[in-house]
Amino acid sequence: MTVKETLNGHRQEPPLKRAEEVQELLTAVQELIVPFIRAADEDADVKHTGHGLAIPGRGEGPRTALVEQHPPAELKSLLKLNIPEKRGGKEELISLVEKVLQYSVNTWDQGFMDKLYASTDAVGLVAELLLATLNTNAHVYQVSPVLTLVEKHTTKYLANLFGLDSEHSGGISQPGGSASNSTAMVIARNTLYPETKTDGLGGRRFTIFTSEHGHYSLEKAAQIIGLGSKNVISVPVDASGRLIPTELERLVKESKSRGETPFFINATAGTTVHGSFDPFEAISPIAKAHNLWLHIDGSWGGSVVFNPTYRASRLAGSHLADSITINPHKMLGAPVTCSFLLGRDLRQFWSAMTLPAGYLFHNSPSASVNDIYDLADLTPHCGRRADSLKFFLALSYHGAQHFSDLVATGYQNAEYLLALLDDHPDFLTISPDPVPCHQVCFYLARGGLLGEDAEENGRVTAAVAHGVIARGFMIDFAPGERGKFFRVVVNGKTRRGTLDGLVKALAEVAAELGF
Repeated sequence: MTVKETLNGHRQEPPLKRAEEVQELLTAVQELIVPFIRAADEDADVKHTGHGLAIPGRGEGPRTALVEQHPPAELKSLLKLNIPEKRGGKEELISLVEKVLQYSVNTWDQGFMDKLYASTDAVGLVAELLLATLNTNAHVYQVSPVLTLVEKHTTKYLANLFGLDSEHSGGISQPGGSASNSTAMVIARNTLYPETKTDGLGGRRFTIFTSEHGHYSLEKAAQIIGLGSKNVISVPVDASGRLIPTELERLVKESKSRGETPFFINATAGTTVHGSFDPFEAISPIAKAHNLWLHIDGSWGGSVVFNPTYRASRLAGSHLADSITINPHKMLGAPVTCSFLLGRDLRQFWSAMTLPAGYLFHNSPSASVNDIYDLADLTPHCGRRADSLKFFLALSYHGAQHFSDLVATGYQNAEYLLALLDDHPDFLTISPDPVPCHQVCFYLARGGLLGEDAEENGRVTAAVAHGVIARGFMIDFAPGERGKFFRVVVNGKTRRGTLDGLVKALAEVAAELGF
């Protein structure tokens, strides 16, 4: 750096021009991002035909706005990733951004129905830019005063929606639903058995209960906190994919008879594959009778809480839970990640999680939990991105009614797709009517007859799912007793023409492949 001595003896340093650099790069990148989104908007107008707009690409034939797909080795050669010794500057940055956009999946595309999330929206982009601009850590109030208050306000609002409306209810943001579930497990163990916080398991064999359709994050959490995945006990489900309460109670009693220590029930609001909601009202008395923590994994279906009609039918009894996970980045379109762990009593969160770190936390030991503003003291994590801002800005921009409508429209879209498939002679649906959540599961079955060979059924499903990608549709599949089946996830922004086009594309690709 060039340093000059001024007449009065002070060193004169070059002026900072960071604002100018930011403006220059944002302008350049904006000119790439906006067309990326616009391509998905324009493609939506032809989705009903069963094929997205053709765009020149380097793959096999033209690509669509959804993706230009390549296998890993081929993509690696196209990207030519390299870390230079010397500054690449704006030119190199823009070249890399162009490549990222060209070869990435465009989740703004209507045809992206593969996972439980889709694109965000304009306010989501603003929120991410604002968080990057602030570039702070939401661990202590000193460095994130506004973001701390936003998190406390947003989580209290969400807890109240679920009926967790006590004086000490609220929540904390977490880096995803899996993290929310694992944090709930730690809080439950440390609350019910406080000595484990300092002394370890003490020879106990703790057991956890979740439906056989529950998310794998429960087994992962059991591994992480030293309980062992074998101690996650799967509870049978009924024909609708809902946990059977009598089976739960039987398994809890059997666990006790083996000398184990049951402590945690995970009920699911919207299972990953079928979208089932467990019967919370019937599960709660079992939890209370055996002094077990009742957690609801609402990573997927918890967001229906915004719609009074679906809240009443899908989430009845959720107010009886000790903790609840909700991910607005899924059904509600907040940017990934945006997840919250809500609780009926944050005093339990604080007691279970707090550790002496006087160099960081300056909460008074006698403070009420409502007056705790160094929020990392309530969580396992010190580095905390202020993800709550994303959803708070979305709520402020759209209003709560928007999200109620989004939930309702998502259900209507799922019902519409289910009806299309039921009316088609070559598909066999396995989702119930009405659908429990925003996904529809089905098989290709010519003439309505599904083959007896489960392996062959699965091969057909996988091949057709891969085949429709080139037409601008991306869907997933899951294992079933009769072979892998299709799973399509819709949302409140999915258009009916997109669903018409998907069914058309599936039938045509299957015929092209000879199925």
